[in-house]
Amino acid sequence: MTVQPKVVIVGAGIVGCALSDELTARGWTDVTVLEQGPLFATGGSSSHAPGLVFQTNASKTMTEFASYTVRKYSDLTLDGQWCFRRVGGLEVATTPERLAELKRKHGLATSWGVQGSLLDPDQCATLHPLLDREQVLGGLHVPTDGLAKAVRAGEAQARRAIGRGARFLPHHTVTGFESAGGRVTAVVTDRGSFPADVVVSCAGFWGPRIGRMAGLTVPLVPLAHQYARTTPVPALAGHTTEQLEASKPILRHQDRDLYYREHGDRIGIGSYAHRPMPVDLDDVAPPALPQAPQTPQQPPQQMPSMLPFTEEDFAQPWADSQALLPALTRAKVEEGFNGIFSFTSDGFPLLGEAPELRGFWVAEAVWVTHSAGVARAMAEWLVEGTPRTDVHECDLNRFEPVQLAPAYVHRRSCQNFVEVYDIIHPLQPMEEPRPLRVSPFHSRQRELGAFFLEASGWERPHWYETNRDLPEVAAVPGRGAWASRYWSPIAGAEALATRERVAMYDMTALKRLEVTGPGSLALLQYLTTNQLERPVGSVTYTLMLDETGGVRSDLTVARLGPERFQIGANGPLDLDWITRHLPGDGTVQVRDTTAGTCCIGLWGPLARDLVQPLTDADFSHKGFGYFKARQAHLGNVPVTAMRLSYVGELGWELYTTADCGPKLWDTLWEAGQPLGVVAAGRSAFNSLRLEKGYRSWGTDLTAEHNPYEAGLGFAVRMEKGDFVGRHALLGLTEQTVPRRLACLLLDDPQAVVMGREPVYLDGAPAGYVTSAAYGYSIGASIAYAWLPGAAAEPGTRVTVEYFGEQLPATVTEEPLFDPKMTRLRC
Repeated sequence: MTVQPKVVIVGAGIVGCALSDELTARGWTDVTVLEQGPLFATGGSSSHAPGLVFQTNASKTMTEFASYTVRKYSDLTLDGQWCFRRVGGLEVATTPERLAELKRKHGLATSWGVQGSLLDPDQCATLHPLLDREQVLGGLHVPTDGLAKAVRAGEAQARRAIGRGARFLPHHTVTGFESAGGRVTAVVTDRGSFPADVVVSCAGFWGPRIGRMAGLTVPLVPLAHQYARTTPVPALAGHTTEQLEASKPILRHQDRDLYYREHGDRIGIGSYAHRPMPVDLDDVAPPALPQAPQTPQQPPQQMPSMLPFTEEDFAQPWADSQALLPALTRAKVEEGFNGIFSFTSDGFPLLGEAPELRGFWVAEAVWVTHSAGVARAMAEWLVEGTPRTDVHECDLNRFEPVQLAPAYVHRRSCQNFVEVYDIIHPLQPMEEPRPLRVSPFHSRQRELGAFFLEASGWERPHWYETNRDLPEVAAVPGRGAWASRYWSPIAGAEALATRERVAMYDMTALKRLEVTGPGSLALLQYLTTNQLERPVGSVTYTLMLDETGGVRSDLTVARLGPERFQIGANGPLDLDWITRHLPGDGTVQVRDTTAGTCCIGLWGPLARDLVQPLTDADFSHKGFGYFKARQAHLGNVPVTAMRLSYVGELGWELYTTADCGPKLWDTLWEAGQPLGVVAAGRSAFNSLRLEKGYRSWGTDLTAEHNPYEAGLGFAVRMEKGDFVGRHALLGLTEQTVPRRLACLLLDDPQAVVMGREPVYLDGAPAGYVTSAAYGYSIGASIAYAWLPGAAAEPGTRVTVEYFGEQLPATVTEEPLFDPKMTRLRC
């Protein structure tokens, strides 16, 4: 008989209640939920949340979380009362820019399986008669959106969990944790200790305080958000009952950072149209104990998360609300409060296990909208070992160390509040704080007029203004307004110069890990799919899978010594995954070397002409084959050179220490002048890699996809022995999987899409775009997309919906450029 783990959940808000339900439904019934406040209006964000559930999101994961929340709560009742009402959701546009954005969002909804429709002004006014039809240019209607009663839904799920054996204990304040051997063993409260094998912090905006007790940084900021209720609105009289609360769709007026819902004959108004109001947890009173006397800090019935309403911040939102909903001119603001919610630096929740205290998990910064979906994913993660929904965007361990600085978290989280309803371009970076991380080449790049975008704190050039005079610029076609943002035709010229001559790419932001020790080969063989037992000097492309066969990451692994490997990884999650699998005997060490090193990708048909005169080492094809690595000196600079290319051209990744970086750049730049060398940026890089069909993990594929679906079966060596995920791949082939990543060419070469657009087959949604770019070498617009296996065959005709327009496209053989690999292997 399997012994059940003892689970302690901290927090009985909507997330803690949902998680208790999901865990006990899977057979983990030894569950204790500790709550510092009363049950079930605990005093946190759930207690005052207005409950609007809009499912559409640019993130597939967040949409799936919301959609599951809708499905689950729709079936919940509490003592005959509803927990969710599908009144529908309506977003309206009052500007042309927002109208275009709603068309894009309709595409996102379709991509992720949420049905919605675009409405004209008359249809919007019919659906929501309080609207001023003259202000509205159009709308997006999702019939399955609606209202969630957070406290009610929480209690309904808690009762189900209690019926299976869980217990809920109110007025238990966590004061610390006990641990042994790097694992949590107990939760300490003001009313005693509770043994635990697994602890999950679902404490909401109190999460950072709980995290500190466990030695963990929980990077979220509590921010106040205004919510007001009006006096009775005559136009609503008789339209609904107090029990049903609403007769019309929930409404968003994102051009003014506002949303609305009915409370019977009153209107509730939520506003993000005010300054960020960060909250110091030391200023938030704890929930009152039973029979606690009234104090100025804790009036009766007042939730700690409900701060006094600042009327001056609501003046303009009230005026904007009366303009959109003229019926409000016959009402007043009757009451309001500033409610505390959790915001993170990138807008996603924080889910996962602490890196240095095993068994301590968090599910924080989760709003009611996504609560049930997050709880399901967490329960799958705990019980089954991996969530069925890809959660890399939400993983607690996704951040670089610099992104955990309190000042960084505060500034970015406040900015996310400001931008919560803004129209955000896929490439749009945060503006502050910048710059944080720069490569040793940064000053040289600025001299060349680099246009920088930011990722993981790194400043990354996307193109260089000094290349504006390249003759290739004239051959670069234009594109639409949306695709032209954060783009320049210079990028096309840089791509063509790479194909025709030679270019230098800054690859410093690529995560580099060093794995060493006598057990290093055995560990990497177990964690990856390809054969790594190769001679020193070999470089191997390989995958890391989870137990279900989903692709956690793709790596390049260079064997630089018998017990020394350099890994080109995708980010902090790869380091976390490897670290969690280190043997306990100390035979393997892993180290992040990114900050102390740098890399230039030198690629193009003239790359050998540039590099060979700089070194005594043999850089010929015979002397330095494809996917090989060696130590050498280029001029005065010691480098580790790896012959591989993500752009499909002859060349090398050239690594050196950060102190030698400027000298490496200058050495290559000077030697390349007679050859017409250019500095090239990420925009050209992305175009070139799509012409070659090279996948980008996290964009083209995630843990939701297996290698054969993604076209990466060549990186799997089933015969090498056991590895993580191997059992799940047994019997699979690229011919038998039900879906595949396919290459599309759009009929219109100027119709450049951006990714996440829906793809239609025979008029019905069939998949979605992952990566897209214009292929400058082939003169065509490229899009990769997930499609049903039968539809992924070359020659299949499909359409891509882009801002409401249907763009014809054809599934095409890949790679599109140099299919025989002659340019790489010369």
